[in-house]
Amino acid sequence: MKNEFYEALLNSMKNPVLVADTDHIVQYMNKPAINHYEEGEDLLGSNLLLCHNEESQKMMVEILAEMHNGLDERLITDNEKYRIYMRSVRDKNGKLIGYFERYEPPINN
Repeated sequence: MKNEFYEALLNSMKNPVLVADTDHIVQYMNKPAINHYEEGEDLLGSNLLLCHNEESQKMMVEILAEMHNGLDERLITDNEKYRIYMRSVRDKNGKLIGYFERYEPPINN
């Protein structure tokens, strides 16, 4: 029942939520994420790095290394459509177990 509640909660969000483990393997996508990404549900179980260009791959690997050293979040995309953050996911002991991409609308000045 708990997992169904959390899945319903994530699916109720407007913005995509994509969760990957520390090997960059996609573990979860909410419905907005499935609809947002061209590959859709086929991304589940795949390596997220393979969906990005070499520069983005390098950035993601570097940010993940920083997360192992305590970083919680880093802005990775900021444009007129949205801002995307790479956010760490830690277990109850604080060990890094993955990350997710967090979307928000851009800040209008």
